[in-house]
Amino acid sequence: MPSAHELQDQGVKLFEQKDYEAASRVFHQALDAYEAEGERDMVGEMQTNIGLVHRALGEQQQALDIMQQALNIFTELDDHLRAAMVLGNMGGVYAALGDKEQAYNCYRQAADIFEEKGEKKLYGETLIAMGDLQVRDGKLMVGAATYEAGLEQLDNLNTSQKVIKGLLGIRNRITGGS
Repeated sequence: MPSAHELQDQGVKLFEQKDYEAASRVFHQALDAYEAEGERDMVGEMQTNIGLVHRALGEQQQALDIMQQALNIFTELDDHLRAAMVLGNMGGVYAALGDKEQAYNCYRQAADIFEEKGEKKLYGETLIAMGDLQVRDGKLMVGAATYEAGLEQLDNLNTSQKVIKGLLGIRNRITGGS
C-alpha cells in the first residue's frame, strides 16, 4: 500500500495530466491515509486538492464546499499561509460562479495575509487575479491599477504579463501616471 505522501504525489501527477477523476480518487485515498495518521494539516491539503479537481471539472459548488472544510482546518491550526491559499482558490471559484462580491472578499483576505507574511509572489498573483476580475466587472481603471500593482510584485513575468506591463507603462506615460 502506498504511503499518504506517495498517494498525494500520484494525485498531483494525475491532476497535471488532466485525469481529474483518477486524481480525485487518489486524493481521497491520500486524505483517508493522512486522517488515519492524524495529520490534520495534510487532510486540509487533500481537501484543497479535491476542491481544485471539482473546480477543473466545473463543479464549483462542490469545490467551494470542500475548500471551506480545508479553510476551517487551517483556521483551527492557525496556519494563516495555507488559509490564505485556500481563500485565493475560493476567490477563483466564486468568480466562476459569478459571485463577484464573495470573490473580491476572498481575494482581499488572501492578499492581506500574503502581504503580511511577506509572500511577495503569492501577493502579486492574488492582486493580478483581483485586477482581472475588476476589469471583467467593467472597473477598467481600478482593475488596471490592481493588476499593475500585482505585476510589480512578480520577478518572472510570463509573455502576456510582460505585454500588459508594457501597455500599462505606455498608458502611464500618456496619462502622466506613476
